[in-house]
Amino acid sequence: MARAYSLDLRKRVVEAVERDGLSCNQAAGRFEIAISTAIDWVNRYRRTGSLAPGKIGGHRPKKLVGEHRDWLLRRCREGEFTLHGLVGELAARGLRVDYRVVWKFVHAEKLSYKKRRWSPASGTART
Repeated sequence: MARAYSLDLRKRVVEAVERDGLSCNQAAGRFEIAISTAIDWVNRYRRTGSLAPGKIGGHRPKKLVGEHRDWLLRRCREGEFTLHGLVGELAARGLRVDYRVVWKFVHAEKLSYKKRRWSPASGTART
């Protein structure tokens, strides 16, 4: 994940615009940053008086909680299932989720298994 630029660089860019009278475009060229970045920093400074970066990233709450989680746990333990089938069953219950959400849930709860069929080694592997 990308990191925020240093406060020192932010301060130098904003000072070049505010104190030295450079445009955001000129300051961006001098400090080798994107023009939009210089504009954002100057606007943020003018609006809040702060050079500190905002929050990077975020948290997305899980959809499979509460009643849906309990139902899905029971459903997975009562018999065979496919992930695409579970997506369809959840949609029928009024919860729209995608394949990846169900996969992550099943994997985290250790409910998945790999079907393995015993078979003898191939003849070419023995030679």
